[in-house]
Amino acid sequence: MLVLVSPAKTLDFENPSPTQKYTQPQLLKYSEQLISVCRELTAIDIAKLMKVSDKIAGLNVARFTQWQPNFTLDNAKQAIFAFRGDVYTGLDADSLTANELDKTQSTLRILSGLYGVLKPLDLMQPYRLEMGISLGNAKGKNLYQFWDSRITETLNTELDDDTIVVNLASNEYFKSVKPKLLKGNLITPVFKDCKAGKYKVISFYAKKARGMMARFIVQNDIQTRDQLEAFDAVGYRYSAEESTFNTPVFLRAEQS
Repeated sequence: MLVLVSPAKTLDFENPSPTQKYTQPQLLKYSEQLISVCRELTAIDIAKLMKVSDKIAGLNVARFTQWQPNFTLDNAKQAIFAFRGDVYTGLDADSLTANELDKTQSTLRILSGLYGVLKPLDLMQPYRLEMGISLGNAKGKNLYQFWDSRITETLNTELDDDTIVVNLASNEYFKSVKPKLLKGNLITPVFKDCKAGKYKVISFYAKKARGMMARFIVQNDIQTRDQLEAFDAVGYRYSAEESTFNTPVFLRAEQS
């Protein structure tokens, strides 16, 4: 089973990681190409492109300037501990055991605008480059055109036709994957919360639920689509009535 998740805007490069183990990203030569493009941008360009404040734009000018590809534990951090945000709150990697952390390395893949695909223990340097932005580059007008089929091809090296691929990434990031070219059986869980008597996807809750499902898969050595139905964290329950094979739906009662 392979699980896909999105990265996060919020980063933590202040606190130490609980492990010294690390690996290197597979697609760094492409990251270097994007960094070269980003170094041509001014703070004003970045503020407009990313729709961020002048302060955040300035921070990212500095990040692009300082980025260099010889990653070590002194100048970089493992991705699973560097990313913070709702998905990673749900995943709670800091509390995983050493064996569970090893399991994430073979099970979890993080889609990234800058790095393409990251394993949890891949080192990364801080950045902000969301997959959906319109960053012109040698391959086209955005990052989807830049990455083209490279992300899918990278994932396919770890898949066969029978592998279950659990898509817990956002639409923005999963658009970087080409489902028709992807090996395996694609499963996209949906998490709905009751609001005013109706079930709907509420982004804040759904992001945390995706992280919790990733944790559930790792901790319980989930291997099949049917085993996913047992997921019941924080009140979610599988709904056979609303689900299809490829889209299992989990419902939760209204939160007080």
